[in-house]
Amino acid sequence: MYYIAVVLLLLVLPAASVVVEALYSSGADIMWLVGKWFVFWACGVRLLAGGLMQTLRPEFTAKSIFEIDAPAAHAIVREVGFGNLAMGTLGIASLFEPSWVVPAAIVGGLYYGFAGLGHVLRRGNLKERFALWSDLAISALLAVFVLSRLG
Repeated sequence: MYYIAVVLLLLVLPAASVVVEALYSSGADIMWLVGKWFVFWACGVRLLAGGLMQTLRPEFTAKSIFEIDAPAAHAIVREVGFGNLAMGTLGIASLFEPSWVVPAAIVGGLYYGFAGLGHVLRRGNLKERFALWSDLAISALLAVFVLSRLG
């Protein structure tokens, strides 16, 4: 289920949203649509869902991703969840306030990039390696979007 959710939220749903809006918007700026929808799905829905899971069920993240079976780690996972809830809220809100898309892409892209680097250092289980590549890929995509808005 974890793999399906990540692929849906980081690739399938944002790409489908870009295609659908591009088909119904004449002269749409494709790069803007990429930013808008990847921020909404990857930085918004994905981080909000992850934050909820980390806040409500910290043992799942501690055990299944980091292979830590210590109740003392739950408080740290929960704190990370609060940060994900905040970033996820910004990502979702950016759909309603377009001027927030770039800041949300910066914050979300940095988070995914740093998280990916953290996974590189650990070289953990299959879920963690999957998280490594998905985190680095979405971070790179968001960096390209942000750079496209600077010029």
